[in-house]
Amino acid sequence: MTITAGLLLLFVFFLLLFLGVPIAISIAGASLVTMLVLFPFDIAVFTAAQKMVAGLDSFSLLAIPFFILSGVIMNNGGIAIRLINFAKVLSGRMPGSLAHTNVVGNMLFGSISGSSVAAAAAIGGVMSPLQKKEGYNPAYSAAVNIASAPTGLLIPPSGLLIVYSLVSGGTSIAALFIAGYIPGILWGLATMVVAYVIAKKKNYPIAPKITFSQVMKVFLDAIPSLLLVFIVIGGIIAGVFTATEGAAIAVAYSLILSMFYRTFKIKDVPKMLMETVEMTAIIMLLIAASTILSLVMAFTGIPEAISSGILSLTDNPILILLLMNVILLIIGTFMDITPAVLIFTPIFLPIATNIGMDPVHFGIMMCLNLCIGSITPPVGSALFVGSSVGKVKIEQLVKPLLPFYAAIIVVLLLVTYIPQVSMVLPGLFGL
Repeated sequence: MTITAGLLLLFVFFLLLFLGVPIAISIAGASLVTMLVLFPFDIAVFTAAQKMVAGLDSFSLLAIPFFILSGVIMNNGGIAIRLINFAKVLSGRMPGSLAHTNVVGNMLFGSISGSSVAAAAAIGGVMSPLQKKEGYNPAYSAAVNIASAPTGLLIPPSGLLIVYSLVSGGTSIAALFIAGYIPGILWGLATMVVAYVIAKKKNYPIAPKITFSQVMKVFLDAIPSLLLVFIVIGGIIAGVFTATEGAAIAVAYSLILSMFYRTFKIKDVPKMLMETVEMTAIIMLLIAASTILSLVMAFTGIPEAISSGILSLTDNPILILLLMNVILLIIGTFMDITPAVLIFTPIFLPIATNIGMDPVHFGIMMCLNLCIGSITPPVGSALFVGSSVGKVKIEQLVKPLLPFYAAIIVVLLLVTYIPQVSMVLPGLFGL
C-alpha cells in the first residue's frame, strides 16, 4: 500500500507540474490526494491543515520577511550605484574591467539584497549600457551578469540558507552563513577568470587610472552600505543576536541608510511592503505545503527507498556525491531553488550524513548546486531577468554561457569534495 501511495504521490505531483499548476499547489495537492488514499477524509484533511500551520510555527522563519524587506528597501535606496563604484575599485585595471565590476557588484549587492534576480536587474541594468558604450559584445555582457548573479544567495545574509536550516532539522544558521562565504567568493572569482580570458581574447578596454583621493571617496561612500553585512553577520556569529533579530536590525539599518542617502520616499512604502508580502507569501506557502509532503514521504518511505537505491548502486562516497550532484543539477533546471531545497533535503541529507558528511557542508553544496539552476533554461529566473536587462535573446546566450557553466561546475566539485572549502570558517569561529 505504501509503495502504491508513493507512486501516486509522484505521479500526481509531476502531472500537476506538467499542467502548469503553481509548484506550491502541486506539492500540497499531490500530498493531500495521497493522504486521502491512506487515511479517512476527515483525518487526512485535519492532519494536512494541522501540519501546514505547525510548519510555519517557527521563530527562525520570521527572519525571511525581514531580510526580504531589507532587500526591497536596499533595491529602492540608491545602494546599487555606490556598490558599483566600489566594485570598480576592487576589480582594478584588467582587460574587460567593466565585466569584472559587474561580477563584484553582483557579489556585493546580491549578498545585501539576498536575491539573484535583484542583483541581475539592479547591477546588470546599470552595467549593460556602460559595457555596450565601451564596445562590449551584448551577449558577453549579459552572460557575465547572469553567471555571477546567484553569488549573493551563498554570501550571507541568505534567506535560502535559513530555509535549509529549518528543513534540515535546525542546522546552525550562523554556521551556514559563515560557511557560504568562501564558496560564494570562489563562484565570483571563477566567473572573473572566464571573463578575463574572453576579454583578453576580444581585446576589451581596460579601466582608466583613478587617483588615491578618488579611491578614498568611493570607499567612504560605500562604507555605510557594506556595514550592513558586518553588523548583521558579525552580530549573529558573535551571539549578540539571533538571525531573526539580525534581520530586524537589517530592516532598521536599511531605512536609516536610505534616509541618509535621501532616497527614501514615504509614498514608496506601500509598494515596498506589498512586494515584501508577495515574496514572503510565496515562500511561506511553499514551506507550509512541504510539511505535508514531508509527512507523506516519511509515511510512504520514499526517502528510505531512494537512499537504499543509491546506496545499493555503490558505497563509494565519491560516486554517491557525484550522483547526488547530477540529480540536483537536473532538478535545478526545471524547479526553483526554494521548493527544490524543501523537497530534496529530507531525501538526500540522510544519505549525506550516512557517508559522514556534515549537514553544514551538505547544505552549502546543495544550495550552490541548485543556484546553478537559476541561470539555466528552461526556468532559470536570473537567466530571464539578465536576458531582459541585457536586451539579448535567450538563444543568443547559450554559447557565451557555456564556459561560465564549466567554471561554476569546477567550483561545485571543489565544494563537494573538499570539505574545508565550506567548513574552515565555521571551524575558526567555533561554530
